Amino acid sequence: MFLPLYIDPGTGSMLFSILIGACATLFFLVKALWLKIKLFLTGGKDAAKTDKSYKPYVIFCEDKRYWNIFKPVLDEFEKRQTDITYYVANDKDPVFAEKYQYVHPEVIGEGNRAFAKLNMLSAGIVLMTTPGLQVYQLKRSRNVKHYAHILHAPGDATMYRLFGIDYFDSILCTGDYQFADIRELEHKRNLPEKELVTVGCTYLDVFKKKMEAIPAEENHKFTVLVSPSWGKSALLSLYGEKLLDPLAKTGWNIIIRPHPQSRISEADMLTKLEEKYKDTANIIWDSERDNCYSLKKADIMITDFSGIIWDYTFLCDKPVMYANAEMDLMPYDAYDLNHEIWQFDTLKKIGIKIEEKDFSNIKEVIQNASDNPELAQLRHKARDEAWQHIGESGKLTADFMIKTVEELSK
Repeated sequence: MFLPLYIDPGTGSMLFSILIGACATLFFLVKALWLKIKLFLTGGKDAAKTDKSYKPYVIFCEDKRYWNIFKPVLDEFEKRQTDITYYVANDKDPVFAEKYQYVHPEVIGEGNRAFAKLNMLSAGIVLMTTPGLQVYQLKRSRNVKHYAHILHAPGDATMYRLFGIDYFDSILCTGDYQFADIRELEHKRNLPEKELVTVGCTYLDVFKKKMEAIPAEENHKFTVLVSPSWGKSALLSLYGEKLLDPLAKTGWNIIIRPHPQSRISEADMLTKLEEKYKDTANIIWDSERDNCYSLKKADIMITDFSGIIWDYTFLCDKPVMYANAEMDLMPYDAYDLNHEIWQFDTLKKIGIKIEEKDFSNIKEVIQNASDNPELAQLRHKARDEAWQHIGESGKLTADFMIKTVEELSK
């Protein structure tokens, strides 16, 4: 009887890395030989001109949900009439709805299929939000001159899984405060210093414009936004009905916006909650790609350690309540730091902490959670630290990419 061979995911990942490594080595040996022949025949011209597959500017977008991060950059390249290649996972990406002439989208698939393409890429600079370069399947191509990572949130740069940004050549930051922790990790891990540049936050620039264009709600009813992170320590997983039952009884509009990863990793938990509250008129579930519409409606937000804290704080300038903001940092780069990270320290200053014992009296707790000038001042200070160059992120990112390629080409 024939039994199919089972390969566990870890072994499969390792085998894929070995296979890609072997293929990439053979590919580059053949390519290097061919380029040497071409250089000899063309009298020693620049390899970038001889290599027909070379692309000066490349952006890799692993999922369409990162569209708002890259759109300001693509718009800037289009404005400058400068060609740029935009690699995406599938043909449903929003880029295909644009009428770009100088932005060239190309579908390269997801996961290992995309990595196989990227690992053999020939380019001047590659910009991405994807962490883990040279750690997992995504390897540095020998024919890419510069890898840049753009942070996709104004929180700490060390909140990636271990070694998430160690092997990039540059990090494009949202605020100068992120520099110190990156340098601390470089020193502890004996890594060469990366180029650190503050360009601002691209997606917050996009959302700022969108929210300003959303008209004020007529006959507005007091609204609470519940917007947690995901995982066993996150709000819905930890408390679920214990929090939602008393919120539903307030009679206020309650918008619940689960983290996108919850739909994948905690589908059963969400399904049970959605089923329970399906007939509760004031409970609204939000699964829209953009969070700006819910943020605009909310008078107060309840969360945990989710990055949406900064979206709401910086864009809406309204109070935030947080429950159980404790998080196990062991799998993250921040674990190797000798101090509390910025976002946890700042949340304690600008947020209003609630505990499980407060849930039964949640309406009164929220009514008493008044805003005040001191809290507003602390929110503004946090925004100034974490979201610099407001409205200029696309321009500054394009400036950096073009300048880097020009300098590498000299």
